[in-house]
Amino acid sequence: MDTKEEFDRATEMCRDIFAKKLHDYGPSWRIMRPESITDQIFIKAKRIRSIETKGEMKVNEGVVSEFIGIVNYGIIGLLQLEKGYVDATDMTAEEALAHYDRLMADTKELMLAKNHDYDEAWRSMRVASYTDLILTKIQRTKQIEDLGGATLISEGVDANYKDMINYAVFALIKLAIEKEA
Repeated sequence: MDTKEEFDRATEMCRDIFAKKLHDYGPSWRIMRPESITDQIFIKAKRIRSIETKGEMKVNEGVVSEFIGIVNYGIIGLLQLEKGYVDATDMTAEEALAHYDRLMADTKELMLAKNHDYDEAWRSMRVASYTDLILTKIQRTKQIEDLGGATLISEGVDANYKDMINYAVFALIKLAIEKEA
């Protein structure tokens, strides 16, 4: 299987969870400010790192569900940056899924371009490295948010969200490969 196919399989799983949660809760996340979304991603990445470090968990949900959460909150973050937050939900589940698909396609295009330039280096990395890179991107994102987006040389919050999504997808691919082996 090639990277595109693996990416599509992993993101299909993420989209399925996103769609089911949309059914249950609607796009209730529309009220969240980007900073809150960054903190949600932080919570998920911190839990993954805790499980990786301790080698055990007390809540019966593994790291796969947390990486899926990072992907989905990353897409939500991109949408909130684009549309702004609101005080009440203002879109249907169908509209939210259409935005999800568009933003995921954009994120995939970035991954393909970087993957070309980096020559599939992600395949030689450990899942724990993706976790650390996501946590680093979160710290960078928080700093950019604290600066009100006024960076001197760095990419914006959106680029960091896309990188976090792609690292989480790489982790999901690697974890699926390890499970199959």
